[in-house]
Amino acid sequence: MQSVAAALARLGDLAASPTVSRLSAAFDAAGHELALVGGPVRDAFLDRGTNDLDFTTDATPDQILGIIAPIAQAHWDIGRRFGTIGAKIAGEQVEITTYRTDAYDGESRKPEVVFGDSLEDDLARRDFTVNALALRLPKLELVDPSGGVEDLLAQTLRTPSAPERSFGDDPLRMLRAARFASQLGFHVEPGTLAAMSELAGAIERISAERVRDELAKLLLTDAPRPGIRLLVDTGLADRVLPEVPALRLEVDEHHHHKDVYEHSLTVLDQAIDYEVARGNLDSPDLVMRLAALLHDIGKPKTRRLEPGGAVSFHHHDVIGAKLARKRLRALRFDNDTIDAVGRLIELHLRFFGYADAAWTDSAVRRYVRDAGDQLERLHILTRADVTTRNRRKADRLGFAYDDLEERIAVLAEEEELAAVRPELDGNEIQAALGIPPGREVGEAYRFLLELRLDEGPIGPDAARERLLEWWAARSAG
Repeated sequence: MQSVAAALARLGDLAASPTVSRLSAAFDAAGHELALVGGPVRDAFLDRGTNDLDFTTDATPDQILGIIAPIAQAHWDIGRRFGTIGAKIAGEQVEITTYRTDAYDGESRKPEVVFGDSLEDDLARRDFTVNALALRLPKLELVDPSGGVEDLLAQTLRTPSAPERSFGDDPLRMLRAARFASQLGFHVEPGTLAAMSELAGAIERISAERVRDELAKLLLTDAPRPGIRLLVDTGLADRVLPEVPALRLEVDEHHHHKDVYEHSLTVLDQAIDYEVARGNLDSPDLVMRLAALLHDIGKPKTRRLEPGGAVSFHHHDVIGAKLARKRLRALRFDNDTIDAVGRLIELHLRFFGYADAAWTDSAVRRYVRDAGDQLERLHILTRADVTTRNRRKADRLGFAYDDLEERIAVLAEEEELAAVRPELDGNEIQAALGIPPGREVGEAYRFLLELRLDEGPIGPDAARERLLEWWAARSAG
């Protein structure tokens, strides 16, 4: 956290940049107000990088377009009905939004957009005081009507108006509180926290797409655990991601197992650490983090209390994959994300047992084949799933997975393992067997694929000979 003087100096430097100074001069010459608002102002106090430049103004969307057209390299009005115009100025993308006083009517999933004429009123409608900061341009006047600077110093999330009113206007703000708690490392003020619990049911008024986007932003923060805890503790997760609070399984005195909820949060933490340390994924990686959080959601449905105090979760990988796909579809995630997360959950137990009995080359090939383009994520998820406090056990599993990855690398170099396929294609199968396209070609292809996985490359001639032997035996049978 920077001092107020240092933050204002940094904002002054930003205001002097080509993008901001051109915009400021253009709006001032046109007789309209302009202010840098929200995240860029907040982040100047937090000494964080500024990625987005957001402005607000008393000009209408049509007037905004008229002002920026002469100075913009490009502009677009996809958010025009919400008062937002985008532009590229001096090589940077910016958004300029007309002052607003929009609010929900308590029933609709979308806000009624009403344009305003006061910067202070516009700031009063924003989600949290730390985001309700603005810098008037070109005079460089800090506008803070709700005590946002004090809350920044106290690392507190608080709504500018009564939280019941703020969350009633837009219930999505409750999810944003969880996201900012993780993103900024702030705590939620007690009255605001109580309102989140009391109004949790209101989140059901919000469209699945908006909920999805906010959950994704939370998971993509550097440390999503505090935000997830906040969602669970307030009851919001019961409404938007109920499979996660369901992981809090009761443990009786006779049947003991690890706390699945805490385990899942630890797996998420460790997956993020591996994601960053290994450097093989574009980080942050949403698929990886969804899979880590949801990998054990099949356990509540599969828990069985066994004689002698044991607890089993047979097939929780398969059940969990189905539950994850269903939840992600309900949240309107794209099919590629749904498929990838589902596959990772299905495969996350496959490795365990390798440490006890090293796999054959055939088993290693099948592991790679089944993982497909999710192999790196599966490596991370499997490693992250080791949360035992038994150091000897953890080391044994870690060394075993090191060995597996080394074997995969050696086989990949020898066999082009990432593209395992039969050594005869469909046309060659038809020619060898003298058959037309159809089901029998598919059966022959699968036979050759199993042969390839079991024995590695044997060459096209040997593959053709083995295919003919298989065909003769099949025909005789």
